[in-house]
Amino acid sequence: MRAIAVSEYGATPSLVDLPRPEPGPGDILVKIVAAGLNPVDWKIADGMLKDSVDAAFPLVLGSDGAGVVEETGPDVTRFRVGEQVYGEFRMVERGLGSYAEYAIARERSPLARMPEGMIYTQAAAVPTATSSAYNLVREADVDAGQTVLIVGATGGVGQSAVQFAANQGAKVIATARPDMADVLRDLGADEIVDHTKGDLNAQVLSAHSDGIDAVLDMASDRAATERIASLLRPGGTYLSTNFALNPDAMEAQELRGVNFQNAPSGEVLEEIGVLIDAGKVRVRVQEEVPLGEAPDALARSRSGGARGKTVIRV
Repeated sequence: MRAIAVSEYGATPSLVDLPRPEPGPGDILVKIVAAGLNPVDWKIADGMLKDSVDAAFPLVLGSDGAGVVEETGPDVTRFRVGEQVYGEFRMVERGLGSYAEYAIARERSPLARMPEGMIYTQAAAVPTATSSAYNLVREADVDAGQTVLIVGATGGVGQSAVQFAANQGAKVIATARPDMADVLRDLGADEIVDHTKGDLNAQVLSAHSDGIDAVLDMASDRAATERIASLLRPGGTYLSTNFALNPDAMEAQELRGVNFQNAPSGEVLEEIGVLIDAGKVRVRVQEEVPLGEAPDALARSRSGGARGKTVIRV
């Protein structure tokens, strides 16, 4: 099968030909139609997990994918051959991932059936980014009437977080350059703050002098989060996906700080699928590339500045 893999940590990803993986007990073999690109994919290729996981090489990259169940291993009861599914396929310890013509998922891994109206390229963009946004908003306990600042709103996680927070009835402030302002307003943002055109805090306080209730931050480092946290009212909540917070220091200021790590599940993907199928959540695919161009797409991802999801057509 064709796949994008690295021969060792730090090697340049390339298109290779590998044997098709065989499903073992509890495994589901999926013929991949589309795979979703996430920054964590190139970070793993660089060696992010080398001290915690004994990887097998060649290591196929990618976690998110969508396709058709080709075969099931012994003891699998949840999925059947021929079903359209989407979810996470990363198995570093077995050298397997979603940037390939075939991928393996465990039956109890974050995997769900695709809703009737979902297409493969849309489904492949969902598992990591959209489930992260869903769980971020839930962890922050965002509610109607609150004012929420979303930092890094233009990326895949940010765009979905804007929608989930708006759906909860919150007033959403999103950081974005002017070229993305209309897109984010269309997704539910009430206000746009251009973080490149002056002090972020000053811009937010000019309209919210009494502060805000929550910050969902996909972009800031430790120094930036400490400053942004001053926007919060007492009792406010700050979630960082970059692990840039000091929760103890925030607690001393009567604030709740959470270094957020997503815990995806098949159940969450099913709930998200229902929302997408009903038109309540949209997934914006910025770019589609064929499998052979995935290494170039990974290189572009390193530069940041995402404006939506990149999907690999397998």
